[in-house]
Amino acid sequence: MPSIVQNQWYVAAYGREIGRELFARTICGESILFWRTSAGAVTAMSDRCVHRRFPLSQSPSHLADDTVVCGYHGFTYDAGGVCVAVPGQTRVPRTARLKSYPVVEQDGFVWVFIGDPDRADVTAIPRAPWLDQEGYTTVCGMEPLAARASLLIDNLMDLSHETYLHGGYIGTPEVANTPITTEVDEEAGVVYVSRHMDDADCPPFYAKSTGITGRIVRWQDIEFHPPCLYLLHSRVAPVGVLPNDDGTDPEGFHVEVVYAITPETESSTHDFWAVARDFALDDEGVSDFLRESNRTVVLQDVTALDVLENVLTGEPDGYQELSINIDTGGLAARRIIARMAAEGRGETVPASVTTSAGAR
Repeated sequence: MPSIVQNQWYVAAYGREIGRELFARTICGESILFWRTSAGAVTAMSDRCVHRRFPLSQSPSHLADDTVVCGYHGFTYDAGGVCVAVPGQTRVPRTARLKSYPVVEQDGFVWVFIGDPDRADVTAIPRAPWLDQEGYTTVCGMEPLAARASLLIDNLMDLSHETYLHGGYIGTPEVANTPITTEVDEEAGVVYVSRHMDDADCPPFYAKSTGITGRIVRWQDIEFHPPCLYLLHSRVAPVGVLPNDDGTDPEGFHVEVVYAITPETESSTHDFWAVARDFALDDEGVSDFLRESNRTVVLQDVTALDVLENVLTGEPDGYQELSINIDTGGLAARRIIARMAAEGRGETVPASVTTSAGAR
């Protein structure tokens, strides 16, 4: 059964990736063409010519002012995907139009709506304002994952794996040894998982970026907006240094880690990642270090999850996994996504999906 949630917004690209060149990316199994008009607006449409299905992102297809010219037979489309010219005749068939997609550029991301365009509510797009906000500096990237999106979500919702998979970068013993708290806002459909470490080793990721030399207070507060946006609010400070009673926190270092988890297909994923910080804003050395360190961590996850996808593909039907306390956030995320997927297919949602956080 398809697991991709329909009638949802997904991150398709960083804004910087899209310009006056034809750019295609497969999102939720649909090949979509992106480009900017001469006015700077992003447009999104099917990457297949209506005539013989030639990819419009493939050379010699090209932009001509604010139209796309198919490089196979010259069918020409405007920014809304409507065909405005065909070869050898003046009449354009009225059905000659590409599927167009609602698109929004926000917080450095380009979001595209997959599903019924009439249900594309822009107010439903979750925010990640630090990525494009004064007072923060951001590094970012994207890695392809040859695994289903749900495996990446499981990975990010349970950060205890940092201790074992990312030792020497962001993992320390305290991450796995510290209990978590989990809360679910059922009305908003948001899952919160928190792990607060009062006295922890300072991993190289923070020691080299902040300059802290001793042990630290380390807070990890996850905020997941199913099906696709993950926020990790990370705070580090020397041991004993806590925010002020009024909420100000001038002695703390704050890092906002953002993952946009976009299915490419049922078994592959676009892993968009970004790290925004409120310190050393103009230090290119810190930016370079965080960019390379986080990419290394992401690639460690990619390697592990690609292996896991191959393993799960070969598992017998009915295999039952084991879940423990650290999995409560991930299980809640699974439950919400299963409900959203069923609703997107127009199915009646079973009571077990809406009320149970148990393992599947």
